[in-house]
Amino acid sequence: MIRIEGLTKSYLTLRGRKVVFRDLSLEIPPGRNIGLIGRNGAGKSTLMRLLSKVDLPDSGRITTEASLSWPVGLAGGMQMNLTGRENVKFVCRIHGLRGAAMREKLRYVEEFADIGEYFDQPVSTYSSGMRARLAFGTSMAFDFDYYLIDEVMSVGDASFKRKSRQVFAERLKRSKVILVSHNMGLIRKMCDLVIHLDRGRATLYDDVERGIAAYEAGGGES
Repeated sequence: MIRIEGLTKSYLTLRGRKVVFRDLSLEIPPGRNIGLIGRNGAGKSTLMRLLSKVDLPDSGRITTEASLSWPVGLAGGMQMNLTGRENVKFVCRIHGLRGAAMREKLRYVEEFADIGEYFDQPVSTYSSGMRARLAFGTSMAFDFDYYLIDEVMSVGDASFKRKSRQVFAERLKRSKVILVSHNMGLIRKMCDLVIHLDRGRATLYDDVERGIAAYEAGGGES
């Protein structure tokens, strides 16, 4: 189970402080593939960052015994001044991997991302597609209870997309997904529970079609 308790998150903007969530509470049952849907600006990516601890709330907490990946599709989990290799090493150290175990992860990500010499260049020099390939490959190198996928499932040419779909399908045989997408066909295919974010509120739907209907009644993607 993932428990969200009294979560408040805001950001300082040029127009003042924007509150994304205020005192949000929600319990997400275990063992489900979760679709996170809502209009642009509803807080989907913010919630993914909070779930993965890439970002921290102003107040409140998120508790779970499950392991969650960083959001695949967002560059926020990467240190831009480090190389791709150094980023993977950093992740390995977080997971307690050293020596041969670290070398195996590095080999896997370098081969999977397939970005050539850029693997040893600062991530700040990467295109958005290269960063997504590195983030996706790094995520697939580790086992998580939940994979957090933010909109972009895979990028690159047909061969890379096919490889990504294959390895991700293997991971989902033993793991679950929290998926952000405006593609309701993908939500229907991959998810058996929907969380609809709207104006700072979160509504959980066991019936995926009801959740999609609530999203579409609000205008869908803006």
